[in-house]
Amino acid sequence: MVPMTDIFDLAYNALELTKKAGADEAEIFCVKGRSVSIDIHRDAIDLAKESIVSGIGIRAIVNGAVGFSSTNDVERVEEACVLAVKSARVRGSDPLWSGLPERKKPAHVRGIFDKRLANIEIESCIDYAAGMIKGAKTASVMPTSGHFSCGSAAKLILNSNGVEIKEDDTMVQASIDAVTRDAPMSTASEFDMSRKLDIDFYRIGERASLLAMRSRNGVSTETRDCAVLLEPLAFADILENTFVTSLNADNVQKGRSALIGKMGTKITADELSIIDDGTLDGGLGTSNSDDEGTPSMKNEVVKNGVLSSFLYDCYTAGKEKRESTGNAIRSSFTSTPSIGIRNLVIEHPSFDVVAETQDGVIVNTVIGAHTANPISGDFSVEARNSFLIKNGESASPIKSMMISGNIFELLMNIDGIGKDVRKVGNVITPTVRVAKMRVVG
Repeated sequence: MVPMTDIFDLAYNALELTKKAGADEAEIFCVKGRSVSIDIHRDAIDLAKESIVSGIGIRAIVNGAVGFSSTNDVERVEEACVLAVKSARVRGSDPLWSGLPERKKPAHVRGIFDKRLANIEIESCIDYAAGMIKGAKTASVMPTSGHFSCGSAAKLILNSNGVEIKEDDTMVQASIDAVTRDAPMSTASEFDMSRKLDIDFYRIGERASLLAMRSRNGVSTETRDCAVLLEPLAFADILENTFVTSLNADNVQKGRSALIGKMGTKITADELSIIDDGTLDGGLGTSNSDDEGTPSMKNEVVKNGVLSSFLYDCYTAGKEKRESTGNAIRSSFTSTPSIGIRNLVIEHPSFDVVAETQDGVIVNTVIGAHTANPISGDFSVEARNSFLIKNGESASPIKSMMISGNIFELLMNIDGIGKDVRKVGNVITPTVRVAKMRVVG
């Protein structure tokens, strides 16, 4: 494993080695970091481990063809540079390649690094996980499983056009599943994520416990069309597996998006706006640049119901002779960039959507959103921890229910959102109310 203190120095050498090996353009993506993870089984800590990661990913461009190689071995950096060039040469020229990003001033962002997380001890992490367990046992409920993880990372992006981006960030996330002790059994889960050590871990467990208790003694509901309130977890899950894929410029260019030819037209409710913001304070997808070195920015995807922009990386933007929107992301140094959301923010005039709903259902989470059709936007999912709404109040829990529809019809039928804005991964959304949606009892 490459020593953490050496990896950035090696990155600068790798840039020169890649050009020397014959690359017309070269890019180095380097990361070093530390993480701690805790697994929970039932009401006990099952596994605690600390990991160190560091490595270099190399993209080499020869005659418009892109080759890639990566390594975490200090002795094999030069070999990886040569392999990236060889990989490009065997791929053949791509006439649509327009070049790596040019050097530009990175965005100024805040709230993505916390020294307490960077220096956290594994013993403290165990204590936080134990706090979640304690919170989950506040009622007649037992945790069944859970997870805690946190980490810090330093990133370096270099390319032959002069890009040089450095950044440090931190992340913490925790989740727990719980089940009631007494029959009839009911389950629930809860989680939270942040860039800072500002999470109430006891409260995560407590919320899971309370939701499991509230969900007992469910009643049946008939199949019908009615108002459906999707809480943040449910709405974000559906949105990411349907609508987000249609915003991807690569999918649009390859004919795999339902939004082809829709630019500048109305695709959602009039007052709904959707913004992808790579500069959002404390956002989980926030950084000073994307993972190619394009400065992060704020992109209006939908403005007052009208489609305003797709999401681009450098390659897809070059095909249309336009600027990247800064949406190139990577899962690690071992992968090439792909297009993804940064922080997708849902905006609409808000009010107490439960109090203003006379008859309908409210859904906490869904299962099966990953089976949705990413092109048509059709979905059919199981609703979990759902409740009837009667005369402006959350009433009886629902024993079993499916909801089905189409994401584009859903977005057109949104007639209000709540005030409970929440970060669900890279989606920032409150509860949304869909005026009419199919409920299958």
